[in-house]
Amino acid sequence: MVKLDVITTRGGDGGETSLGDGTRLRKDALRVEAYGTVDEANAALGLVRLHTGADVAVDAMLSRIQNELFDVGADLCVPGEAGARLRVADTQSLRLEAEIATMNAALPPLRSFVLPAGCPAAAHAHLARTIVRRAERLAVALAAQEEVNAAVIRYLNRLSDHLFVLSRHLNAAAGGDVVWVPGATRGR
Repeated sequence: MVKLDVITTRGGDGGETSLGDGTRLRKDALRVEAYGTVDEANAALGLVRLHTGADVAVDAMLSRIQNELFDVGADLCVPGEAGARLRVADTQSLRLEAEIATMNAALPPLRSFVLPAGCPAAAHAHLARTIVRRAERLAVALAAQEEVNAAVIRYLNRLSDHLFVLSRHLNAAAGGDVVWVPGATRGR
């Protein structure tokens, strides 16, 4: 169980932080960048939730995903397969896939790329998607140097897809996607 009774420890004042196993690392280490970016994505999802309002089903999905992102961070903050107390599992990615399929089934087919815009909830979902993609890139880079649970990378990949389809779902309820018009401003 987590117990946070002292928040200001001054332990990071020298530019280092402690991992979940007590190992000290520089705050700009790739592992810290990876789980820090997961935290950033989680905060962006909090903004999406501010704008989903009465959509209880979407809010429940996002609440679960925010909790799962803490699982991802916990997984990333403990190096090595044996040391982690909490590991992301592929069942979490499979749940995302099922939700993607359900949301996508109700959407019209895409005829163009979608711009990251639309209603406030969708625009924030697009922002969260791009942050998740960055977290995924960092996790992949980390995996090239150290052991990383492969389920973390699969989860982040699936989550970015989920957030793309969620943004389309949210925009569908608000008038539709904002689509890319190739070359629309040439010659102006």
